[in-house]
Amino acid sequence: MTDLVIREDKGAVAHLTMNSPGSLNALSDAMLAALKARFTELAEDTTIKVIVLRGAGKAFCAGHDLKEMQRGREGADHGRAYFADLFFRCAEVMQMIPALPQPVIAEAHGIATAAGCQLVASCDLAVAAEGTRFGVNGVNIGLFCSTPMVALSRNVPRKVAFEMLTTGEFIDAARAREVGLVNRVAPHDQLAAETETLAQTLAGKLGAAVKIGKRAFYDQANMDLAQAYEHTAAVMVENMLWRDTAEGVQAFIEKRKPDWAE
Repeated sequence: MTDLVIREDKGAVAHLTMNSPGSLNALSDAMLAALKARFTELAEDTTIKVIVLRGAGKAFCAGHDLKEMQRGREGADHGRAYFADLFFRCAEVMQMIPALPQPVIAEAHGIATAAGCQLVASCDLAVAAEGTRFGVNGVNIGLFCSTPMVALSRNVPRKVAFEMLTTGEFIDAARAREVGLVNRVAPHDQLAAETETLAQTLAGKLGAAVKIGKRAFYDQANMDLAQAYEHTAAVMVENMLWRDTAEGVQAFIEKRKPDWAE
């Protein structure tokens, strides 16, 4: 049986490859379950500092499996229960990404459409190949991308998100970088190398500091200004009291490499 999400570890970096090229790595029921299983195992893996998420074949991810969704209409309720469960499960997977202790980098190529664009937006960082096309184009078939809108509107300016959602038009990698959907753009033949450079840069940091910082990053974003400062100050106090942080500060003062325990 084909592994729908292949995991390959290179040192402290785990590479997850969505492996359904025939469907453009659509987020089928099985793909969502496979992603959830991989994220669950990585959440407990203290040897991994960074996760890279990519797609096999011609595309990163084409969104939901429309043929599977149409089959969901066959129930007596015309699909209401199936669709509710599907979007719940998809949202659950998307929310697992910011909750993971490790930074997650999307390595996008080809297309990232609808829930596939949502997947890129849900990742902490993204690197895209030149020519990659991003869209929340469900409106073109009469289905407004309401759940992808959640992640997209938290990445790009509101008017950009609303234009994409209402026109169904795609943006290219350069525009995606300009509006903040992706961090870096690379030639297609250099995409993996560019992503790996970013991943290894993050993996070289004190893992515990990145972990506590990632959690604080998302927590403070949902607070008002005073609460955000109060919360992050407490996080920094905790961070400063660690042995490895004290060592990192002293190493900087003494102009040497820190001797971290991890």
